[in-house]
Amino acid sequence: MSIPASTVVTSLPEKAEGSGSATRLRASQNGKTETTSTAPPLEVKEHDFFWTYTEEPHRTRRQAIIKAHPEVTKLCGPEPLTKYVVVFVVSIQILCAYLLQNTPFISWRFILTAYVIGATANQNLFLAIHEISHNLAFRSPAANRAIAMVANLPIGIPYSASFRPYHLTHHKSLGVDGLDTDLPTALEAVFFDSILGKAFFCTFQILFYALRPMCVYSIDFTSVHLFNIIAQVLFDYILVKSTSPSALYYLILSSFLAGSLHPTAGHFIAEHYVFDAPTPAANEPLTNTPIPETFSYYGPLNFFTYNVGLHNEHHDFPAVPWTRLHKLNSIANEFYRDLPRHESWIAVIWRFILDDKVGMRCRVKRKEGGRKVGAWKEAEVQA
Repeated sequence: MSIPASTVVTSLPEKAEGSGSATRLRASQNGKTETTSTAPPLEVKEHDFFWTYTEEPHRTRRQAIIKAHPEVTKLCGPEPLTKYVVVFVVSIQILCAYLLQNTPFISWRFILTAYVIGATANQNLFLAIHEISHNLAFRSPAANRAIAMVANLPIGIPYSASFRPYHLTHHKSLGVDGLDTDLPTALEAVFFDSILGKAFFCTFQILFYALRPMCVYSIDFTSVHLFNIIAQVLFDYILVKSTSPSALYYLILSSFLAGSLHPTAGHFIAEHYVFDAPTPAANEPLTNTPIPETFSYYGPLNFFTYNVGLHNEHHDFPAVPWTRLHKLNSIANEFYRDLPRHESWIAVIWRFILDDKVGMRCRVKRKEGGRKVGAWKEAEVQA
């Protein structure tokens, strides 16, 4: 992946008093001094994150796209196919768990099935929960919460209720330090700033994504969390009692491998890590926003992952479901065709680990902006 030179600027202009935007003074024809807005830059320091003073770019691009192509708003709304895909993939995982109930954990058949079928299936379910967190399976919020819990079952550990507020906050507060829990913490950046450290992170990244949010800030415990826990514990108990502990081990191993060194796990890194150092340049011409901060992938693994690779499109329009993201790209192609992208999630993992110029700090951060999406009712507002 190559990021064009028109990505960012590195010098810091003055800030206007009481404003988050950078400004510049110029003399007008009548001799008066006028203030004009300039695109705030990205601050690039060695051994640090990329700090920006801009608003996240997706809101600006969304407004520009709607102005140019108002018909894209018709793409928003639930996708009925989602619930059928969820039930199908859940059924595959239950069947595999049943067939492996008497298979030793340490065996090629058990581990290979968990890696090839189980990890792919559970990554699909992770991203089904991601899709459903935007209320894109049903129109009813309660029905969306229920189908998310169904998708959660083969994952083995209850998390769908907690994922939603953290993820919607990620959309509302992209890159905001202390709010966006997709960002590595400063501690992670110190401890994993090496080839071995990055290899460890990529191998166990599912644990980082599971535990990091709780270390950054807590969310309210609601009835949805309680139902999620009860449903998951009952499912795990019935599964073990009707088969064997190996069936549950298979599901948990599948979840671990789905967030480890697996091709589909490349999306975790591909979505927001900046692989090529920013250089002084102009802004993205159509929207006058700094690029890049989010990266898309248009390859075949999108088939298994609810088109999560179309990540610029998803962040621009979180209310557009997975089946219509390619249509969004087609309608507003002039806004997307020149954005930097990844061609391979496998190559993303490989380069992230081995390239000493790429690391945990290669993320854009903001010191302010955004907002926290907390309680269930508050989170019903579409991100």
